[in-house]
Formats: sequence, C-alpha cells, structure tokens
Amino acid sequence: MPSRILLVEDDLDLGMVIKQYLEVSGFEVNWFSNPLDVLEKAETLAQTDLAIIDVMMPQMDGFELSKIIQTKASIPFLYLTAKAQSIDKILGLKLGADDYVTKPCEPEELLLRVKNILRRNHQQKPAAIIAIGNYLFKPSQYQLTFGEQTHTITEKETELLLLITQNNHKVLSRKEILEKLWGENDYFLGRSLDVFMTRLRKYFKDDDRIKFDSVRGIGFKVEFPE
Repeated sequence: MPSRILLVEDDLDLGMVIKQYLEVSGFEVNWFSNPLDVLEKAETLAQTDLAIIDVMMPQMDGFELSKIIQTKASIPFLYLTAKAQSIDKILGLKLGADDYVTKPCEPEELLLRVKNILRRNHQQKPAAIIAIGNYLFKPSQYQLTFGEQTHTITEKETELLLLITQNNHKVLSRKEILEKLWGENDYFLGRSLDVFMTRLRKYFKDDDRIKFDSVRGIGFKVEFPE
C-alpha cells in the first residue's frame, strides 16, 4: 500500500505540482487548499502517514492547523513555506515538526525529505513498556506515566527518549542525535533539540535519581537508574 500524504497548500499551481510529483513518485496524496476543510475530515487524518503543511494561509496559518491536527492524530509533518526567518523555523520545530522546507524548493528535495521522515517512522517498534526509574514509558502510545499521572508526549520527544534509553550512561553528541532523528546537523534543529531536552528534564523531575547533564561542547549524558 502506498504511503498516504496530506498536503495543505492554498497556492493552486504549487499544490497541483507537488501533488502530481508525489503521485508520480508512488504516493497517495490528499490535497486541501483550505485548511479549515482538513478539520472536517477526521477519517483523512486517521489514514495519513505524513502531513505537508503550508504556513502562510489566509483562513488559518499552518502553525495553528498543525497544533489542532496533533490533538486529533499522531502523524509526522513538515512545514512548507516561503517564510525564511529563523524565528519561524524555531517556532515550527518547537511545535514538533519533523522538517521545514522553504519555498521555492525543488520537488526532488521535498521528495527526499518526505522519504527520510517516512523511513524513520516506519522503523521497527520498540518494547511496549520501558521502565525508567519510577516511570513507565510506552513508546507506541506516546505516554510517560508516573504513579497516576500520565503525560502524552510528542512523536519527536518519543524518538529522542528512545535514543536516550538505548544509550544510558553514555555521552550522546549533538551531531549524532541530530543526524539520527532529523537526518542532518543544523543550527536551527540544534535549537529545537535543546527545547526537547528541556521538556524531557521537566517530565522526569519527580525522580531525583534521573540525571540529564549537558556535556559542554559535545552533547548530553543521561543517567537512568538500572
């Protein structure tokens, strides 16, 4: 079965070019020019493998749309936009985007980024439950539980936490994390990584045996109790 792409792009000419290029490349594409129409199609979200979302749309901007989508379905997504300011990239990545493509872009570049995201997300699923100190981590459900309190975490936070659990007591370089989770070592992605690490520290604040340490000039070392 071909991977299913949700495309939200209000530029009709560009939307048609992207849709046709992805379909020729073997993907199934659901294209919406009005973001408000997406929210009425819950079944579309449930059947989506990846969302490509334009940021600058008059009815609703892509940042707001992606936040709503994440409350309805857990799917990876990337932003497609003409805005190139660093603050917009940082905001997009803070919202959990897997990538950020600036228009105009070559269709082949977009295709490669789409394939990279899908490849990372189609990897074999980890153990159903991972014990981390006094916490229970359920990767397939994107949940972290402490006693009766459960946090639903983002897909990228889940990927990062999985990588950390696989490297307990080891130093992970920023370069290694960025290349494994995002496919490249980039300044703006590095800023996003810092945000995700801060979130994870807060989630684990109730078990003082768990340590998230920054290793200056290298990366991070996390200590989980055995």
